[in-house]
Amino acid sequence: MMLCLVATTLLSLSVAGAREITFPPVPGYAEQQLLGHGGDVDVTTGSAFAGLATYANLPHVHCLAAEEEKVEKFDIAILGAPFDIGVTARPGSRFGPGGIRQGSRRIAPDAAWSIYTGKNVFYDWAKIVDCGDAPLTFLDNTIALKQLDASHQIISRRATNSCVHATPRIVTLGGDHTTTLSALRSTYHRWGPVSVIHFDSHIDTWDPKVLGGGISHYAGINHGTFLHIAHEEGLVRNTSIHAGIRAPMVRRKGDLRNDLRCGFEMVKAREIDRIGINGVIERIKERVFGSKVYISVDIDVLDPAFAPATGTAEVGGWSTRELLSILDGLTGLEVVGADVVEVAPIYDNPGETTVLAAAEVVQYLLALMVAQPVKSLGHC
Repeated sequence: MMLCLVATTLLSLSVAGAREITFPPVPGYAEQQLLGHGGDVDVTTGSAFAGLATYANLPHVHCLAAEEEKVEKFDIAILGAPFDIGVTARPGSRFGPGGIRQGSRRIAPDAAWSIYTGKNVFYDWAKIVDCGDAPLTFLDNTIALKQLDASHQIISRRATNSCVHATPRIVTLGGDHTTTLSALRSTYHRWGPVSVIHFDSHIDTWDPKVLGGGISHYAGINHGTFLHIAHEEGLVRNTSIHAGIRAPMVRRKGDLRNDLRCGFEMVKAREIDRIGINGVIERIKERVFGSKVYISVDIDVLDPAFAPATGTAEVGGWSTRELLSILDGLTGLEVVGADVVEVAPIYDNPGETTVLAAAEVVQYLLALMVAQPVKSLGHC
C-alpha cells in the first residue's frame, strides 16, 4: 500500500513538473491568414499540374466531333497520332503524343514570352488548341492510317477565325514516322504538293520492296518508306530536302538514286561542322524557296545524348540547341503543316530529356506558323 502511494505521488509530481508544449498558429505567424474555405479560393487557374494534360496547357477542343455538333473555331491544331506499328526497330512511339504533352507541362501561354524574339506564340493572331489524339487501331496499320487520314481531313476543314486564312494548320505529335504520310495527304488536299523539310537521321525514301522486304503491301508501308510512297502519290515537290542525315543505307548506290528520284537533296549531319548553322539554314531555304512547306522532325535527328527516347537512335547527331537555331532561321517560310515524331518515352531518362526537347521543337514549329500566315486556296 505504501509503495502504491509513493508511486502515485511521484507520478503526480512528474506530470506537474513536465514542460508544457504549446503549438503556434498553423501558418507559423500569428498575422498570416490561412486561405479560408469560402468562395475566395481560385481553383480554376494557376497550376500546370491540374486537370488533363494538353500540349502547353492549351484548351482542349473536340475537333473530331460529329458534323452536327458545334466546334470552337481555331487556326492551328495539335493532333496526337498514337501509332507505332510501322517501326523497324524499337516500338513505343504510340505513347509519344502523351510524352510530348508531359514534356510541355512547363510551358503555358501566360509565361511563354521568348527571350530571343520578345514574342509569345500563344498570344498572337492564331487561336491554337489541342485536339487530343486520333482514335487509331493498334492491330492493323492500313486501317489505322485510314483513320488518321480521316482525322486530318475533318480537322483541316474546320472553321478558322479568318476567311483569308481559312484552312486550319495541323501540328502532329507522333507516333512513328509513318504518320507523316496521312499529314501529307491532308496538306496536298488543301494546299497542293509541298516541299518537305525532313529533319531525320534516316532518308525514309526507301523503296517498299527494299525496306519492306517485298513480303506484302502491308509490310511495305512503314516509317522508312513513307516519303517514297508520298512521292508516288504526287504529294511532294521535287524541291524537298533532308537535314541531319547520318544513318547507313541498305543499298550503296541504289538508295541515293531513289532518293533523288523522290525529289530530295540532303544536308548530312556532320556538314554542320563545316558550313555552320547559317549554312544549313541557307541550304534549306534555297531549296524550298517559293513553295509551301511541310516540316517533319524525327526526334532522332538529335544525337542520342540529347534524345535517347527514340526507336532508331543514331550517334553523331545535332544538339537540341543547333536544331532550335536552325528552325528559328526558317522564319518566313509558308509552313502549312508540321510534325514531331518517333518519340518513345519508355526509353527516356528520369530527367525526361527527349520529351522536353520534343515539346520545345513543337513550340518552335508553332512559332514558324504564327510568324507567316498562309492564304487558303479560294479564300474570300
